[in-house]
Amino acid sequence: MKTKLKAIRFSASLVALSMILGIGVVLAQDNPVRSLVNGQKYEIEGTVVATSDEGFLLRDETGNDTRVIISPNASIKSNSFWGGGDRYPASSIIRGLKLEVDGRGESSGALAATKIRFDKSDLETAQSIDSRVTPAEERITATEQNAERMSGQIDELMAISNAARGGAKAAQDTADAAIAGVNATNRRISSMDEYVVQSTSTVNFKVNSYKLSPEAMAELDTVAATALTLRGYVLEVQGFASSDGSAQKNKVLSDRRAQAVIDYLVMTHNIPLRRIGRGYGYGETNPVADNSTLEGRQQNRRVEVKLLVNRGINQNVEVRTTADNDGTK
Repeated sequence: MKTKLKAIRFSASLVALSMILGIGVVLAQDNPVRSLVNGQKYEIEGTVVATSDEGFLLRDETGNDTRVIISPNASIKSNSFWGGGDRYPASSIIRGLKLEVDGRGESSGALAATKIRFDKSDLETAQSIDSRVTPAEERITATEQNAERMSGQIDELMAISNAARGGAKAAQDTADAAIAGVNATNRRISSMDEYVVQSTSTVNFKVNSYKLSPEAMAELDTVAATALTLRGYVLEVQGFASSDGSAQKNKVLSDRRAQAVIDYLVMTHNIPLRRIGRGYGYGETNPVADNSTLEGRQQNRRVEVKLLVNRGINQNVEVRTTADNDGTK
């Protein structure tokens, strides 16, 4: 029996370690990082999505990520009409900041930045948003608490085993229950990168406009209120336009509509940037109604907001207990 109980404790340790490592991998998942040509000059414009001691990760408007290393002599300044601009330390570059980077590719595939420029207004916006982003330490703490709860469940199973009559039979049943818990946890970890649609909301716009109406704001208020009650949620924002005007103009208009929705959710309801996928405008494609009618065109001038939840985070891990030889639990 002692041998089997030791096996149970070893399984529990593996479960806790798997949860910590598995969740860490899921949270680190992101777009593929492209590799630049060594020595080639690059000028890239995008948004900072992650930072490190060496530099940051920059995502351009096409969704491509580039790893940027800040050179010791790099010029980091704000844009200025007269060409001067204020100088800033490398620590001023934070998540959510829109900027332009000049530099050359280096042997590791990253961009060695020699010139970085951004607008002061964009820096102020990024600082305001970053101050409300949940620290990474909270996610790590949650993972540790999860592992601790799993350890408690295994201790409970051991107590059941010690109290059971029948010796080897009770120990075997308890081991089977522990394995079931391990399997359930593995299934949960496997589903950490799976998202399911919780709800879809639609807001409409006037012709040639991307201004939110009072009705649209009220609908987005409901979306935000629902999202903030969930764990592991993501908002997917898609803009569309009717067939009024040229296709090129409608593409730009649909992008602006999607961005207007994102700005409202972030600035009004403090939705963290990491909870919002990059908004995209589809122009006049994917209509939901007939563009040859006035009513149909009104329905096609829209933004769809999908609320998705993480399947792994929002499911319970169940560990069954076993019965004693006399049928009691």
